[in-house]
Amino acid sequence: MTPVILLAAERESAEVTDWAARIGWVVGLALFVALVYWLMREGWKWRGTLQGDLPELHSAPADPGPVKLSMSGRYHGSTTAGQWLDRIVAHGLGTRSRVELTLTDAGLDVVRPAADDFFVPAEALRAARLDKGIAGKVLTEGGLLVVTWAHGDRLIDSGFRSDHAAEHNEWVDTLNHMISETEGAR
Repeated sequence: MTPVILLAAERESAEVTDWAARIGWVVGLALFVALVYWLMREGWKWRGTLQGDLPELHSAPADPGPVKLSMSGRYHGSTTAGQWLDRIVAHGLGTRSRVELTLTDAGLDVVRPAADDFFVPAEALRAARLDKGIAGKVLTEGGLLVVTWAHGDRLIDSGFRSDHAAEHNEWVDTLNHMISETEGAR
C-alpha cells in the first residue's frame, strides 16, 4: 500500500468541542468577576464607614435670595481638599450625577436628580478654581470647576463640569469675589 492510502484510511474527524470544560471556564470567570465587584463594593462601603464622622449635609434654606449664577452640568465627586485622589463617599458625596448649581447670597445649592441634594452655606465657601482632575475624572487643563468648602472640621473639594465650559471662569470669579466679601464681613 502506498503511504497516501494509509493516511486516508486512518484519518479521523476533528475533535468535537468539550462543552463541559468551556462552560466550566465561563462560570469560573463569571464568579471571579462577581467576586472582584463584591470586593470593590465592600471597599466603597468601608470608606463610607471610615468617613462616618462627617456631619449631615445642609439642605437649602426656604428663601435663599436672588440667583447670582446658575449652571447645569455634571457633579464628579468630592475629595479631601488638596488631595485630589482621596474621594469622600459619605452622605452620597461620592455619587457622580447630573447637577443643577445655583449660587445665591445664602450659598451654593447643589441639586442632583440621581443623588442627594446638598447646600453649601456662603460662610462655608473657601475658594473656587479651575483644575484638570478630581478622583475618578481627569479632563483638559481648566476643564473642571472645583469649589473648596468647609464642612464640620474638614475642608472638601467638589468638582463640577458645566455643559458649557465657558461658564467656568465666571463661576470662579463670582465665587472668589463672594468669598472675599464674606471673609471681610467676619
